[in-house]
Amino acid sequence: MASDETIPPEPRGRVLSIAGSDPSGGAGIQADLKTIAALGGYGATAITALTVQNTRGVTATHHVPADIIAGQIEAVLSDIGADAIKTGMLATSSVIETVADTLGDRVAKIPLVIDPVMVASSGAVLVEEDALQAMKSVLVPRAFMLTPNAPEAEKLTGIVVEDVDSQRAAGEALLEMGATHVLVKGGHIEGSQIIDLLVTPKGVRLFTRPRIRTRNTHGTGCTLASAIAAFLARGLPVDQSVEKAGDYLHEAIARAPGFGEGPGPVNHVWPLAEAGLARLGG
Repeated sequence: MASDETIPPEPRGRVLSIAGSDPSGGAGIQADLKTIAALGGYGATAITALTVQNTRGVTATHHVPADIIAGQIEAVLSDIGADAIKTGMLATSSVIETVADTLGDRVAKIPLVIDPVMVASSGAVLVEEDALQAMKSVLVPRAFMLTPNAPEAEKLTGIVVEDVDSQRAAGEALLEMGATHVLVKGGHIEGSQIIDLLVTPKGVRLFTRPRIRTRNTHGTGCTLASAIAAFLARGLPVDQSVEKAGDYLHEAIARAPGFGEGPGPVNHVWPLAEAGLARLGG
């Protein structure tokens, strides 16, 4: 289990994302790479699954063999290395165990950000039933940062998450399960404000932002987790990484391009576009 003191002393912004592929570009590996690059980091990947999906839903999934997943992780970490690691879609207990075994004790030195992906924005279930137990017993205790939304926090803890008090209770339960820091997201909880709750052994911090009424929420969980990983990889402290990642995602939602017929993607690269216009005098 990692702690604040185990973050590498000279981080360089390298992030390894271990997640599924979304051909529509709004979630998964594609969202992670765009997010990490937009925030000044260097993204590398280990693909766990190929999905057939767009904003309307997921119609098929092909699981990558365990040895190929392990090989991708080893290829990156043994050469380029990482200053943070982020996981997304890990659909089976076998995949979860493969990832945990391959990472080994490296997560004691490299912060591991776990987005416990269970259901896509379109409503498609992305994990098999046995994966939930493996996530609890194998992944959660290795998490430097765990980023469940309210339904995911409920599944992991059995606590109904419907307000700040229950967000805190779920977060504290996940700390007891071994996570070092937990961000219980509030996007699924009704209200004009979205409250994300960061729960740590040192206390609780609330991040409150106005809710943007929009259909464009495809890949928001992937995007936030990879943004947190990108800031951690640059050496920022936990609370600052969470705050900056939340601000980045809020703006990405506000600037969503409006693509697709279902929940549309956010604008992952808005910081790059803004910087480019500034350089051109626009």
